[in-house]
Amino acid sequence: MNPLFSLVAVVASCVVEIDHSPSASPPNIVFLYADDLGPGDLGCYGGKIVPTPNIDRMAQEGTRFTQYYSASPICSPSRCGVITGSFPARWKITSYLQTKAGNRACEQADFLDPKAPSLPRVLKSAGYATAHFGKWHLGGGRDVTAPPKFAAYGYDEHAGTWESPEPHPDITASNWIWSPKDKVKRWDRTAFFVDKTLDFLQRNQAKPCYINLWLDDPHTPWIPSAGSDREPRVGNLREVMIENDKQVGRLLDGLKALHLDEKTLVVFASDNGPLPTFDGDRTVGLRGSKMSLYEGGIRLPFIARWPGSVPAGRVDETTLISAVDLFPTFCALAKTPLPSEASLDGEDRSQALRGESQPDRKKLLFWEYGRNEKAFAYPKRQGDRSPNVAVRDANWKLLVNADGTHEELYDLASDPNETTNVAARHPEAAKTLKERALSWRRSLP
Repeated sequence: MNPLFSLVAVVASCVVEIDHSPSASPPNIVFLYADDLGPGDLGCYGGKIVPTPNIDRMAQEGTRFTQYYSASPICSPSRCGVITGSFPARWKITSYLQTKAGNRACEQADFLDPKAPSLPRVLKSAGYATAHFGKWHLGGGRDVTAPPKFAAYGYDEHAGTWESPEPHPDITASNWIWSPKDKVKRWDRTAFFVDKTLDFLQRNQAKPCYINLWLDDPHTPWIPSAGSDREPRVGNLREVMIENDKQVGRLLDGLKALHLDEKTLVVFASDNGPLPTFDGDRTVGLRGSKMSLYEGGIRLPFIARWPGSVPAGRVDETTLISAVDLFPTFCALAKTPLPSEASLDGEDRSQALRGESQPDRKKLLFWEYGRNEKAFAYPKRQGDRSPNVAVRDANWKLLVNADGTHEELYDLASDPNETTNVAARHPEAAKTLKERALSWRRSLP
């Protein structure tokens, strides 16, 4: 038997009897972050491309949110938003981190400043064991050779991919994202990261754990097995998603084997919209894609499961929740105070996870993508490329270029697919939101 797939059985045979009753103690938190996954990739969000019975089961055993937003339509800034609780451009991360020259072209830093607020560092200081398993993409790789180590952000253990400060040797045999020479092949990576997660939980049962389980699928190239071509075909995506779904099931089964079900919050989300979208099938009709501030680039799946604490079988269609909210939300659930020196952009949405909708926000949500025409000339699909600044206030969403041109206003309650620009019909709302968006954009580094 492949050792990657046998850990649950080994763990189950080694577990000693422990108290199964729910506890007031802070929960384990496992943040499962898929890469470039759209709502149409999951059956529970109306997807038709591939069956996802285990992720659908997670939704049935927890709460599914329909108004969750990434901090950015591309990977590095979206991850920055999670870790810092801040809009990522505040920390000079505006696109995916790449070569030093490419980063300069995007007007961004080479890595996340370790002086930024850090969710794992705060939880570690409160007694959590902390780990990062999977894609990092907040510094390291290409010619960025000396980024801060994982420990600088508060992680006790790590197994990072190539785009990280400390790539794990079993998945980084070459100087690239993946290689046929990797000891753990690309199609086995999700199992590798799930094994790491379950092992870390098993070894740290004396304290609560915070774990980033950040997958690098279903980001292209989709390589489901040896000999697979690298073309972005539906068949390849289907096979990759079947394997991802299988591993989510292994994670949930592993928690039960460890008697940690009622002690563990598992959150499943995506970092940004999909690309390609296969004519909108992967965005379930939402306009846009990865690298777009239209809904298809930033409005994504979010599922929370914590038996006995997060209501089962619930769908929350009213709580507006953002990736920048996860920092204060997880800290609230962990009974951990926020750092006094941090000024976060996110809000505590823990009551929504516990079953009480939180439709109102005190803080607006802002996004930016597209500092210049050369480095941000994407997406190429007609109609998907958006203005480069956006703001959402209740049901209104306004998009506008940083120079004040091309304003678009949408009522997302009646028009979630952003088909009809109503700025001319609602000039006061458009004017107010445009001023707020441009003022916010001018405040950024």
